[in-house]
Amino acid sequence: MTDVFLDSCRNIIGGRHVLTAAADKAPYLTDWRGRFTGKARAVLRPANTAEVARLVQACAEHRVPLVPQGGKTGLVLGSVPDDSGLEVILSLGRLNRISDIDTGNRTMLVQAGCVLQQIQQAAAAEGMLFPLSLAAEGSCTIGGNLSTNAGGTAVLRYGNARELCLGLEVVTAQGEIWNGLRGLRKDNTGYDLRDLFIGAEGTLGVITAAVLKLYPMPRASITALLALDNPWQALSLLSLMQDHVGASLTAFELMSDFCLRLVAHHFPQLPKPFATAHPQYVLLEVSSAESEQHAVALLEMAIADAIERGHADDAVVATSMAQSAGLWQIREHISLAQSAAGKNIKHDISLPISNIPEFIEKTDDDLLEAFPGCQVVCFGHVGDGNLHYNVAPADGASHDAFLAHQPAINRIVHDNAHAFGGSISAEHGIGALKRGELSRYKSPVELNMMRAIKTALDPLGIMNPGKIL
Repeated sequence: MTDVFLDSCRNIIGGRHVLTAAADKAPYLTDWRGRFTGKARAVLRPANTAEVARLVQACAEHRVPLVPQGGKTGLVLGSVPDDSGLEVILSLGRLNRISDIDTGNRTMLVQAGCVLQQIQQAAAAEGMLFPLSLAAEGSCTIGGNLSTNAGGTAVLRYGNARELCLGLEVVTAQGEIWNGLRGLRKDNTGYDLRDLFIGAEGTLGVITAAVLKLYPMPRASITALLALDNPWQALSLLSLMQDHVGASLTAFELMSDFCLRLVAHHFPQLPKPFATAHPQYVLLEVSSAESEQHAVALLEMAIADAIERGHADDAVVATSMAQSAGLWQIREHISLAQSAAGKNIKHDISLPISNIPEFIEKTDDDLLEAFPGCQVVCFGHVGDGNLHYNVAPADGASHDAFLAHQPAINRIVHDNAHAFGGSISAEHGIGALKRGELSRYKSPVELNMMRAIKTALDPLGIMNPGKIL
């Protein structure tokens, strides 16, 4: 029987870019962690914004729900279809061109399917810096980064994806094209439509292009790993470092000893910076617009002061790019080590920075009381208040059986985050995975305003249905 909707899609983008065979659709259906595989009526692969608009018009005409998809690196089931088989996937991978770099305005114009690393490299080729940096930067795309308001390791200095974007091009739920690609840092002409779509996870429209901010490339970046006794030291160390180096502090990452032991076990080839173990570690980076000598002097003076004041117990300062990369590899391999160790329950939370130590202490205690022997893998971007607080079963316990406790463990972690003035999602978004949690922690007023926006912009409810709301 003829499928009128899919025939119209083939007329728009060509038959070879409308994927309907099971084998062709398979790579698009499973989430990044391999926990869920959905079903899709088809995968649509447009090549430009005009084709995206015509496909969305066809979806609206035939009442076909669609799921925008970039690099598919999200962790909350935001970019994969449900299991109904009714949805189509709108893959933006072919929208992958960088069309303009304006060094005078310090901006670049990119399509949504550009891989983040590609953008970083294009900026660097012009002597500029695009500072968004994530572990998945070799495969995630800028459209997905903006749709989830991604964070990463440099938020402390440069802000998250929202702060790094000046303008957007969006295809609305009606298939209209909004061209907001203005490289302006000031534009006070009414509602900020850009901010509606950033972080909306494709539920209001499809981001197809963006104007991004660029920064001068630092002349030097110096990395150090500091050993601490407890998270309270991290708090005082952060304050001291900011007093010493100000905006030159570009990263401040907290990692527990268990994180480093996990990495050392699964990746023994990576550096082991300290001869003896310490309860906590901070990986920090100082960048300088002047010289390497200036950056080293700044950092060494700050570290000496920190140790003298009792804010740190020991420190290793990278003396080469290779050593710096080695220290960063320890941090970047934590998630990989967790995966190698088996299944775990992940949480991406944010807190007022001053409440982080107390949150860690209380939540660790609460979990160990409820689930004796469970192992907490706590690390994250403490400089901006973002913790990845993950929980694994006790040694020798069944990982699958432990996952059955996920609702109870989520409740402990999220209730404590909320009680300490935090959020249940710092940089991963809500997607389908945390949709039920959102209603527990958002006020009715907030949820009603969000629903009103969704209804106004997507009255047919075809844009990434079942995500966020």
